[in-house]
Amino acid sequence: MLLLLQFGCYVQVSENEIEKIPEIDFAIGTNEKKKIVKYVEKFLKDKKIDNKLSNMIEKTEYEDFGSITYTEKTRAVVKIQDGCDNFCAYCIIPYARGRARSREPDSILSEIKDIVKKDIKEVVITGIHIASYGKDFTNGYKLIDLFEEINKIDGIKRIRLGSIEPKLITKEFLSRLKKLDKICHHFHLSLQSGCTKTLKRMNRKYTKEEFELIVRDIREVYNDVILTTDIIVGFPEETEKEFSETYKFLKKINFYKMHIFKYSERKGTVAALMKNQVSAEVKEERSKKLLLLSDELEDKYQKQYIGKELEVLFEEYDGEYYKGHTSNYIVVKCKYNQDIQNKINKVKVEGNNNKFELIGVIDL
Repeated sequence: MLLLLQFGCYVQVSENEIEKIPEIDFAIGTNEKKKIVKYVEKFLKDKKIDNKLSNMIEKTEYEDFGSITYTEKTRAVVKIQDGCDNFCAYCIIPYARGRARSREPDSILSEIKDIVKKDIKEVVITGIHIASYGKDFTNGYKLIDLFEEINKIDGIKRIRLGSIEPKLITKEFLSRLKKLDKICHHFHLSLQSGCTKTLKRMNRKYTKEEFELIVRDIREVYNDVILTTDIIVGFPEETEKEFSETYKFLKKINFYKMHIFKYSERKGTVAALMKNQVSAEVKEERSKKLLLLSDELEDKYQKQYIGKELEVLFEEYDGEYYKGHTSNYIVVKCKYNQDIQNKINKVKVEGNNNKFELIGVIDL
């Protein structure tokens, strides 16, 4: 018997549409993942399930699975929170995943201590909106407090931040963060647009000028920092002038790499109701321009490292090269006659290739 179930964000916001798909036996929402086995057993027994999706906006507690999501043998992704309170005009997340909810620090620290036992060197701290971590606590515990505790755990060599909201980065935050020797000098700041008018329509909580000041503060603390970002092109009512402003701003900020997304309508969001939706052809054209700019900036960054010595955590072997990342997320590969996976080595960079990878030799 083949059983087909559907769960996740789409189910949570599309219950009526899901019910019309005859191939799906039953569906569960984003807050019912722990009940999958129970639901399957009940369906196999009764041939039906009478479950009603809960309203995620009303959910106030973090659902803790206590599990680790591995990306490679050398790195583990640790989820510390769920949900979001920002209600950006283009985003369905608050309705699909609920309001911001934080995982208890003891649970996170316990998981990371278990990670150490598996000889994993790097943890990536992630969530739907990690900048809001601690917002729902009553004791004043914040994200920076969590980082300080993780930094004390023996065995973890690197703490990498997942995507973060720019306004998390205050002078106070940076003054405490710079004291933590395991924090990776790589920040993925979700900008979305380099035009303040567009940002306002998106319901983002900052201007491009504020963003630029945040970047300046980061670079004053970390002179080797790498900044990456997300950009949406073709947001409703985005004019050619607004796009040009974004293009110039991205070049000025000088990101290492940019993830470019063409705006996609999400039913139930404010943006879906906006007038002057941008055509698919224009979105495609603007996307191509920013992708070319991203490649140009990445190539420029790569060449700055030629001749320098970098510390690399090697993650994989392709049969010829060992490949890994620096703390600030530069890809480096080199040949070596011993197994160096999951080891941190100093590498002298000799050049780069057309795949945006630095080529080096291990400096013994």
